[in-house]
Amino acid sequence: QVQLVESGGGLVQAGGSLRLSCAASVRISSINVMSWYRQAPGKQRELVASITSGGVTNYAASVKGRFTISRDNAKNTVYLRMKSLKPEDTAVYYCRGLIFATMYWGQGTQVTVSS
Repeated sequence: QVQLVESGGGLVQAGGSLRLSCAASVRISSINVMSWYRQAPGKQRELVASITSGGVTNYAASVKGRFTISRDNAKNTVYLRMKSLKPEDTAVYYCRGLIFATMYWGQGTQVTVSS
C-alpha cells in the first residue's frame, strides 16, 4: 500500500509563495506519475501539475510560469513550489501517485490566499 502525506499548506497573502511537499511511503522512482491536484469549494478537483518518473512535467495553464513541480528521489518526496499566489489559488491541494492503473491519494493540505 502506498501512502502519500502532504504538508506545507497555510495562509498566505496574494503575491506570496508556498512550497508543498508530498512524502511517499515507497520509492517515488517506482511511481509512474506524481501529480498535484486541487479542489476549491464548490468546484471539481483539477490537475495542477504532474511529473513522470522520467522527469517530464506538465502544468495547468492557470499555474504555468508560477508553479514548479519537482521530485527528490533520495527523499521520496515531490514538491510544488508556488509563487505569485492569487486568491483563486485557494483550495485543498492533493498529491496523487499513479502506478500503472492504480491511483493513490494523500489527505490534502489547505492553501488559502488572502487578497
